[in-house]
Amino acid sequence: MTTTKKQKNTADLLVECLEEEGVHYIFGIPGEENLAIMNALENSKIEFITVRHEQGAAFMADIYGRLTGKAGVCMATLGPGATNLITGVADADSDGAPLVAITGQVSTDKMHITAHQYLDLRSMFEPITRRSYNVVRPDTIPEITRLAFKYAEREKPGATFIDIPVNISKMPVDEDAKPLAHRSINIETALEKEIEEAAKMISYAKNPVILAGSGVIRSHAAKALTVFAEKLKLPVINTMMAKGAIPFDNPYSLWTVGIPMADYQTKVLEKASLVICVGYDIIEYAPSNWHQANTDVIHIDTMPADINKRYQPQVEVIGDIPDSLCRIMKKAARLAEPTFAMEIRRRMVAEHESYANDMSFPVKPQKALIDARSVLGKDDIVISDVGANKVWIARHYNCYEPNTCLISNGFATMGIAVPGAVAANIIHPERRILAITGDAGFMMNCQEFETAHRLGCHFVTLIFNDSSYGLIKWKEQMQYKHSMYVDFTNPDFVKFAESVGAIGYRITKTEDLLPTLKKAFAQTKPVIIDCPVDYGENMKLTAHLQQLMDTL
Repeated sequence: MTTTKKQKNTADLLVECLEEEGVHYIFGIPGEENLAIMNALENSKIEFITVRHEQGAAFMADIYGRLTGKAGVCMATLGPGATNLITGVADADSDGAPLVAITGQVSTDKMHITAHQYLDLRSMFEPITRRSYNVVRPDTIPEITRLAFKYAEREKPGATFIDIPVNISKMPVDEDAKPLAHRSINIETALEKEIEEAAKMISYAKNPVILAGSGVIRSHAAKALTVFAEKLKLPVINTMMAKGAIPFDNPYSLWTVGIPMADYQTKVLEKASLVICVGYDIIEYAPSNWHQANTDVIHIDTMPADINKRYQPQVEVIGDIPDSLCRIMKKAARLAEPTFAMEIRRRMVAEHESYANDMSFPVKPQKALIDARSVLGKDDIVISDVGANKVWIARHYNCYEPNTCLISNGFATMGIAVPGAVAANIIHPERRILAITGDAGFMMNCQEFETAHRLGCHFVTLIFNDSSYGLIKWKEQMQYKHSMYVDFTNPDFVKFAESVGAIGYRITKTEDLLPTLKKAFAQTKPVIIDCPVDYGENMKLTAHLQQLMDTL
């Protein structure tokens, strides 16, 4: 008896193209319009990870892209499946995370009429991606796939989108049709004239400071930046998405800028005669928040500076960042220590350490983060959700290495922590992964705990529980002296954990947090720690920083 060989179709060719691009995982949910692709994946070396909501799939692909530098891939069906991807795709594009989103679509004979679940998805995704494609011919799949990955992974990375009508996905293709080869893009080196101009400005600047952005992390420039700062005695302030660009215990590290209020770092930037922006993206921390009229700027990055009336660099050094820093360092010279910045650092360290033995309850966010830092190793990973917790993580969770504290601060999207922790655990099962989230952010994608349990993930989620939208309450209190419409009730998070095969703990006194964290990381299952948090510290911080700005 002879068997008929299956005719190769568009979906088969797409999967071959994804394999050529080095895709190991696709995060998503099957649907009628992508069934041919699911069938093609069944015999592929690519692992399809079924999630519980398409937004979770996009967040997983987002964090995968940030941690690996390779495009994370997420997939959904048409209509509501596709629209559920949008928030996570927009987050990746804003945060500079390489991501490729793929959706099914109605057949081409229905795209011109009112059809069930039909939306013009290419038009919807176009504003939130680098490139958006609709496949209308099977033989274009190799080119479209290569284009999607090229634009997702080039500097600055972001999201791209491929929409495949259901009839196109099933159409036969030539058996000889092959993927286009994956090509990496080599970053050029900066011009010597730019290097010399930057070196001269740095050498003669009265009070220079480095502002390090997420491009430092993407360009693997952290070590070069640290050597650069040490050799030229330059204080370094990093954005939220550049935590770990210089070790926090380095004497030239002035930690993180970007919380909604003026802070220690703001004063250093105010007094700077020259700000050396390295890998800085204006989406992370607006120039209007730090640039003074009399401050000169050097822009060191792989891409030219964005257009902004408050960000007009005198010199732009465009090219490979580690190479640029090394070449500038050889031509520049500085002898004086930055005394004002060093005094600021001394005060920052003293303030931070003052919370180490604070056992008041509910737990102060500063204390919770000190305990978390003491449990985690230098290369372990924190995934921060968005909310008041993000402000405290930016200010009080200190990093030694790049990509060990991931914060969404371009699009700043709630709900990223739990699905992000799933992706981080898949990529780095050997590391400890801690998702820190508010109770509001947790509830937005808590369903992915079932995914985590099913996949055998082991990470810890620390919930800052205050039964409200804490960051908005904070802002309301600052603007109106009271809060409104932000309070809610929560489920029993310990029972929730148990219901999805995880382990749950509840903190009832601050002394228990540190041992509970240690016990949680000894487990081989996902863990949830319900930690009541004292967000009375929010307004105390506001008052403290207002006083600080008046006295520094």
